[in-house]
Amino acid sequence: MLNLRCLNKYKPLRVDPSTQSEDCLTISIHRPAGVKPLAKLPVLFWTYGGAFVIGSSDRYDATELVQRSIQRRTPIIYVNFNYRLGPLGFPQGQEADDRRALNLALEDQITALEWVQANIHFFGGDKNKVTVFGVSAGAIMTGVLLLNPRLERLARGAILESGSSNGLALFTAARHEGSWQYFVSQVPSCASVATSGKTFSCLQNATTEEITIATLRADALTEFEFVWTPTLDTGCKGLYPDLASRLYSKGHFSRLPFIAGTNLDEGTLFASQQPLTDEDLKAMLIRLNTSPGGSPGIEVTADKVLELYPADPAVGSPYGTGDELFGFPESYKRHASIFGDMNFEAPRRMLSQAAAKRGVKSYAYHFTDPQAIPAIGVPHAAEVPYVYGQVPPTAGAASQNLSITVMDYWISFTVSLDPNDEKGIKRECLATHPPLGYSTYEPFFLDSVCIGPIWPQYKSANQVLLQLEGDNTTVVRDDFREEQMAFLNKNAQTFNR
Repeated sequence: MLNLRCLNKYKPLRVDPSTQSEDCLTISIHRPAGVKPLAKLPVLFWTYGGAFVIGSSDRYDATELVQRSIQRRTPIIYVNFNYRLGPLGFPQGQEADDRRALNLALEDQITALEWVQANIHFFGGDKNKVTVFGVSAGAIMTGVLLLNPRLERLARGAILESGSSNGLALFTAARHEGSWQYFVSQVPSCASVATSGKTFSCLQNATTEEITIATLRADALTEFEFVWTPTLDTGCKGLYPDLASRLYSKGHFSRLPFIAGTNLDEGTLFASQQPLTDEDLKAMLIRLNTSPGGSPGIEVTADKVLELYPADPAVGSPYGTGDELFGFPESYKRHASIFGDMNFEAPRRMLSQAAAKRGVKSYAYHFTDPQAIPAIGVPHAAEVPYVYGQVPPTAGAASQNLSITVMDYWISFTVSLDPNDEKGIKRECLATHPPLGYSTYEPFFLDSVCIGPIWPQYKSANQVLLQLEGDNTTVVRDDFREEQMAFLNKNAQTFNR
């Protein structure tokens, strides 16, 4: 396969190009001490998020997560990896399509999983017990792989945190020809060939410093539009051959068991803090979700979306905050609600319902634990510290308890493909004043039975979520904003999803 070069630990804010490296496709393994090669421990494989343009594996410390698995006597091995980002991971333009050099970051993910299959036994892992999980872009990437039976030989389960394959509109690479040409034009040694349709050879010989600077400039230009994302690939081995909604309806997706969930206020981090009129919102819906030629009925459909999401702060996101605007314009909460439902909530519900219809075992959650900044509510990625056991003590005992509960569910699913193994720790063990020698978040009764609720499987006749919220973790119906999300999912193909 024709590959573009890659950069290690690409971080777009104040990056020193001289610190970047071509040695970026790396894997890290975190395992319990003293594990023997024949231990055959289950494996939890992480794909980080970052809008496909930022992130690196070293931002995630799995020490507490692995330690938790040891404490509950169900030890696991944790694996994460780095993949190509931005235009290097998701090349755009007709040339990338012609060369079949599409979705390279997805190929990196597959390559890392193949490495695990070939080598994890040396570290005491079981290649037949791999669960792949990720957040945001990492969950979307994993969701795309779930569309392909190819994943079934690489993993046996998946956990999708705030992301699924239909979370973003899907286009051919040619749609972003202009963005690709701009990126190449910012590489000094390749600027002269930016519009030639023959840029790959030059880019493969450019310096790391040139590529880094060009990538940063290209990302700054597309700050409010997702450009460097998975693209349609209809080749014989294409990873993304059609809209997810169409593939779901045909039952063309993996039968791997999975967990999928979202957070209460997914859209707040992405909502504009500048005033937006109805016309602005409508234009944005059309521009971001349709091809340049438009989609039949898109105008009427966009109008209906605005009708279903009225300009009423009391029903906007962050939810449950009434008319409070936090100093932002009235359109902020409306935009946050539309963005969150269209890109996260409705796609997750569509995936859960499609899986249930086909008899695929799955579980769904809604993370609602209150956070420290009211203006963003319970935002995108707020659950990540809970999954990694890194909720700060200042968050309070309820959040510390929830972190333990979340880790238990994730570990249990990794071990048995069922989040309910009853090997957790009683929440009472995390008392405000524990016995001498224990912190407020270190369990000490290691043989207690988890008192967290049983997490029911998501079924067509029982569409329920596990609400993950401090001392109010409970099972709820998956019917919030039912009319709005039913409309979004019914018209998914109009929005290229």
